[in-house]
Amino acid sequence: MEKKHQFNLSYILMAILGVLILQNLLMGQFRPRVIPYSEFVQAVMDDRVKEVSIGSTAIHGKMKDAGGDEFLFKTVRVDNDLSTKLSEHNVKYSGQVENTFFQTLFSWLIPISIFYFIWFFLMRRMQAGAAGMMTLGKNKAKLVGEHDIETRFADVAGADEAKEELQEVVSFLTEPERYQNLGGRMPKGILLVGPPGTGKTLLARAVAGEAGAPFFSISGSDFVEMFVGMGAARVRDLFTQAREKAPCIIFIDELDALGKARGAGMVAGHDEREQTLNQLLVEMDGFDSRKGVVIMGATNRPEVLDPALLRSGRFDRQVLVDRPDVNGRKAILEIHAKNIKLAADADLEVIAQKTPGFSGADLANVVNEAALLAARRHKDAVGLAELDEAVDRLIGGLEKKNRVINPKEKKIVAYHEVGHALVAALTPGCDAVHKISIIPRGLAALGYTQQRPTEDRYLMSQKELEAKIDVLLGGRVAEKIMFQDVTTGAHNDLQRATDIARAMVSEYGMGETLGLSTYPRNQGPGFLGQSAFGATREYSEKTAAHLDEEVRQILDQRENRVTELIMNKKETLIAVATRLLEKEVLMEDEFMAMVDAGMNEDSGE
Repeated sequence: MEKKHQFNLSYILMAILGVLILQNLLMGQFRPRVIPYSEFVQAVMDDRVKEVSIGSTAIHGKMKDAGGDEFLFKTVRVDNDLSTKLSEHNVKYSGQVENTFFQTLFSWLIPISIFYFIWFFLMRRMQAGAAGMMTLGKNKAKLVGEHDIETRFADVAGADEAKEELQEVVSFLTEPERYQNLGGRMPKGILLVGPPGTGKTLLARAVAGEAGAPFFSISGSDFVEMFVGMGAARVRDLFTQAREKAPCIIFIDELDALGKARGAGMVAGHDEREQTLNQLLVEMDGFDSRKGVVIMGATNRPEVLDPALLRSGRFDRQVLVDRPDVNGRKAILEIHAKNIKLAADADLEVIAQKTPGFSGADLANVVNEAALLAARRHKDAVGLAELDEAVDRLIGGLEKKNRVINPKEKKIVAYHEVGHALVAALTPGCDAVHKISIIPRGLAALGYTQQRPTEDRYLMSQKELEAKIDVLLGGRVAEKIMFQDVTTGAHNDLQRATDIARAMVSEYGMGETLGLSTYPRNQGPGFLGQSAFGATREYSEKTAAHLDEEVRQILDQRENRVTELIMNKKETLIAVATRLLEKEVLMEDEFMAMVDAGMNEDSGE
């Protein structure tokens, strides 16, 4: 509204200014010419004055100029005894009673009008500012009507268990009497927890869509303001509106921004965020769940939430929305590929197998990137090649085909990557090699070996962990065998191998130094994979020294095993690396054919 008033006022001021300019131009054509009194007297003497009107201070009239053209004139009256001179030269004259009322009125009216409009504009601005101050306590939740939500459970894939638990909420909102007749009540709060991008917000909208209920959506950070008390006021206003719209759903996204444990990391224990959290706790206790108001929250950091939020009677039900398994990934890809033209070779099951650990948002990005890539290549449909390239781009970054790499470094990278792949192909329990590439990607990756797991795994044996270490060491060992030297390219491989070996000894009870005793590192946010604070050591210096020694022994043993394996397959290593240098990318079929050929030669077939 403020912009509208400002817009109208600007046009009004411009119109007034235009009228004044037009009036000035038009009046200028009929305005009398101001002349000196001496020139007027001379004109009278020359018989060029036709008529005059004499006022108390001024004389108006009509005269001729030297060329005989008539014009209106005006001069200041000086001589009071003027009538004699005018009579002598036959000038028609008359007296004038001056009325300056309208002149004075207009001279004051226009400035007053301008000042009034300026005052009106400023008052509007002040009222708008006051209104803004008055709305600080209003909640910022976006209200979506029950008829405007098109999301349904059919639009959510890869979270079947979560949908089953949330189906209860839908039943309660649509058939509350079925539960009330038995004396049961719906949980007041339902907390969706899981990694980023797994579809927590989408599930909340699907619940509202299935139930046909209004949906209040707000972020936890929207409650907190710089003004003390505003967050609590917004919480009260949100619950007041929700009661009026019941049955409905309140969805608070990123609940950890509002509901962190009180006193954690705070200099003062009574800050604005804590007041807002206290008000939320009070409101959740105060409303009756039988009214049909369901509170849903979402977070990927449940470990930092205040325990009072998670007790029974508040967020008393937690629903895990985890990363999808292989079947869930395939279902998600099928949903996002509905509006995409897929080629006959676009096997979504292969892409689902290649993307363990991908969230729903990641898979949606894969389909979109593949469509963009097919459009850039002027294709009519999205094929497996584009989907495969989209996965590679998401994992390793954009291809850097124009990056100049000298032939020696390229050769080292080729043998390094083939070393990884060869160990993976010859070690039982390893995932199958899907692709080997020496095309640089991202910021630092000069090449990569991509493996495709045949199934999702949730447990790993000691032999499988050792096999992972073998694959990670394969690249460095291949460099050492072929060039009698090592490079910095194995930095990340060594770091990951060390982490696995240390975890085997200190966390999984697979070592000899600690036996069954474990000293796990401090765990950070459960779904973010990083520690919020520096890890603290929980064992003595003597134990640390033994632990370091055993980790080194494990890595040395695995290196000896990988060295022996690659030395026995050196000819295959050279053949595959030579082929990789020619093509830059080797796919699974060609690579495994060369490995099988090398094994047949070794067996004498």
